[in-house]
Order: sequence, then C-alpha cells, then structure tokens
Amino acid sequence: MLSYTDLTKGTMFLYEGQPYEVIEMAFLRMQQRKAVVNTKIRNLISGKILDRTWQASDSFEETEVTRTPAIFIYTSKGECWFHEKGNPKNRFMLPGEVIGEQMNFLKPQTEIVAFVWNEKVVKVQIPIKMDFVVKEAPPSVKGNTAQGGSKAVTIEGGAIVQVPLFINEGDSIRINTETGEYVERLEKK
Repeated sequence: MLSYTDLTKGTMFLYEGQPYEVIEMAFLRMQQRKAVVNTKIRNLISGKILDRTWQASDSFEETEVTRTPAIFIYTSKGECWFHEKGNPKNRFMLPGEVIGEQMNFLKPQTEIVAFVWNEKVVKVQIPIKMDFVVKEAPPSVKGNTAQGGSKAVTIEGGAIVQVPLFINEGDSIRINTETGEYVERLEKK
C-alpha cells in the first residue's frame, strides 16, 4: 500500500478501480491544519486528467504495470499504431487523446516503451530527446535581438516549436519531447 506522501511524479496506482499516473505533486502544510498533498493525475485508460487533494488517512494500492519495448508505425485519423519490437505482426493502437501532446513528436520507426496493464497497452513513453528536420521556417527578422530572438518553425510530424533565429528550413534540430523545447542544432552532414 502507498501512503499519500508516496505519490511522487511518475507513480502509478489504482484509484476507483482504474490505473492512474501522477503528473504533478505538491506537498502543502498550512498553519493549524494537517498536511495535504495536491496532485494532478492522469487516467491511463482514458487519458483524462484530474486534480485531487489527499490527506494522511488516504492509502492507495500500487498497480502492476509492465513495460515492453515497441516500435511506432504510423498515425491515421487520430489513432497511433505500434508493433512489438521484434514482432511486427503483433500490432496495437492507441487513440491520440491517450498519447496527448507527444503524438506530434512521433516519427515512423521510433522505438518507444509501452506500458501494459491487465494485458492492455494503456500508455506509451517516447524518448526524451529526439532529432527532427525543420520542414517550414520563416525568414529571420533582423532588429531588436539583444536578448536573442526566437521564431516558430514546423518540424517533421507537424509540431510547432520555438527555436533561435539562426535555424533554417532543412536544418536538423534536437527537441525535448517532454517540454516541446528546442535543445540544439545538429551538425550538417
């Protein structure tokens, strides 16, 4: 059993018969009151996000979630298709709502980690840093750039990312897929 202080980011537990993952956690202690934990949790089946406050009397059952490697194949009509690593015949699909914003960073043949609960894939985890080619980039505008400038570009997969002004169309860049932020430009080959 887990106590309310064990609900750190990434912890998976059962709540109302469904598996949930903690996205954010904050420990609060107000004067003359008992300490509480505020959490933002995601339902691993539906993708719905809830805000919940827990007290010391609350306890939780830890859920058994296995992790297996898989390969992303393609996206069609808001559905993402994957197959088990080493077994292309064993395919599975997840709706885009379950994957969330990370769906924009999926590229074909990307290796991911699939989370399986009750023999059903409920979540995927993509690599934290991935390399992309810039598909559309507006020209750089010279002017007030004393603090450095940025512009919005479209990368392969369709995500729009803020990058420095020196990034051009066709450049390869590295992106942090958790935050959606630019990390670095890769050397041209």
